[in-house]
Amino acid sequence: MARNSQTPLLLLVLSAQLVIIRLCHASGVAVYWGQNGNEGTLAETCATRKYKYVNIAFLNKFGNGQTPEINLAGHCNPASNGCTIVSSGITSCQSQGVKVLLSLGGGIGNYSLASPADARAVADYLWHNFLGGKKSTSRPLGDAVLDGIDFDIELGSTQYWDVLARSLKAYSKPRRAVYLAGAPQCPFPDKFLGVALNTGLFDYVWVQFYNNPQCQYSSGNTDNLINSWNKWTTSIKAGLIFLGLPAAPEAAGSGFIPATVLNSEVLPVIKKSPKYGGVMLWSKFYDDQSGYSSSIIENV
Repeated sequence: MARNSQTPLLLLVLSAQLVIIRLCHASGVAVYWGQNGNEGTLAETCATRKYKYVNIAFLNKFGNGQTPEINLAGHCNPASNGCTIVSSGITSCQSQGVKVLLSLGGGIGNYSLASPADARAVADYLWHNFLGGKKSTSRPLGDAVLDGIDFDIELGSTQYWDVLARSLKAYSKPRRAVYLAGAPQCPFPDKFLGVALNTGLFDYVWVQFYNNPQCQYSSGNTDNLINSWNKWTTSIKAGLIFLGLPAAPEAAGSGFIPATVLNSEVLPVIKKSPKYGGVMLWSKFYDDQSGYSSSIIENV
């Protein structure tokens, strides 16, 4: 069998991209937007200057032959093409240096990948409807080109997410990168994304250090959290790794860290990792209520 001489070159380019991401980045806050109509528009979110990354949540129906559907809660009605209004928000964010990604999955939805071919078909759909492809005439979020795709996979099949990641990354070009992000649960390895993360193709990994007592902050104890952080940062190949947290006690069942504790006991420790990228918050709505990002941003 003839050897594919392009494979080592592709791996070299991808490795160089990850190194560049680490060297050139300044840490920051990532946030999920889209699941509460009372959290302000996307443009207003970026105008706060608090966030470096925004994940639009969620495309929560796709795969297995289904017609994909986006759900942005009270923001807009995709059934009537109403979510094309988000396009101006995307370009506004990008003009301020904020990367905007579409988040796949979430805790509620109907999504799965039935086969490698299904994964490639989903990648093709995402490319032409949200990224740089030109074949679709009815892009759900309008003409704006998103910066990448976030995998927040919490149900359905555990297979073929690596195929989806490889297929999406194949569209990435030097002049227009396709960034990949993942939001695994903190128990290592994540049962849904473990294989995909091992591809080394993910630029950003915001680990959810909440709703999992064995690897989160609890009752003044940071040990489980720090131990889990160390496991993640030393075990996976990724550009940057983020500490994923609820932005308010009400935002999750458990795992909220008071800002004073995060600033004094957690961030000084985890920032020692060369893979540290910042903090991810769920979500913009809860951050509005608590002011959490404003309380930590100078230390992130």
